[in-house]
Amino acid sequence: MKIIIGLGNPTQEYAGTRHNVGFSVIYNISDYYDIKVDTKKHKALIGKGVLEGEKVILAMPQTYMNLSGQSVRELVDYYKCTNEDIIVIYDDISLDVGKLRIRTKGSAGGHNGIKNIIAMLGTDVFTRIKVGVGEKPARMDLADYVLGRFSKDEQPIIREGVDKAREAVATILREGAQSAMNKFN
Repeated sequence: MKIIIGLGNPTQEYAGTRHNVGFSVIYNISDYYDIKVDTKKHKALIGKGVLEGEKVILAMPQTYMNLSGQSVRELVDYYKCTNEDIIVIYDDISLDVGKLRIRTKGSAGGHNGIKNIIAMLGTDVFTRIKVGVGEKPARMDLADYVLGRFSKDEQPIIREGVDKAREAVATILREGAQSAMNKFN
């Protein structure tokens, strides 16, 4: 069993923001594979299904971004998964809009949600899919930027990036993370 976790902030006010791109990918997977993500459990909205022949849990932590690790820890403990069984999807300001970068370990790179997951799991070894949301403009506050929405010009690019992230998850499940890194990085 794999747990696929998209990071974001709960409540409608954050829907569609740069910081919620992880949720956007989970919604995309949910629609594509017809897996309903509507059960509240483990401080997350979850859904169970089969993706590429693998049993999966789709999860969107409802703890707000900076405490995502609380939900991830509960999910890993409850489903008795290893860190290698999780895939975390989140926004990255160091990548152009819609670009992907897949890693199997590494630092949080300044991302507070990942920082909290690393702290709660006690390791930085887990697969992650970073989805580019573009670099913050020079004089703009980081929080304002990531909590902002994509421009009209960026919207088709991020939709394509979200589709690619769904394909990357499928590739990881079918062929492994290394194959996905070769294909999508």
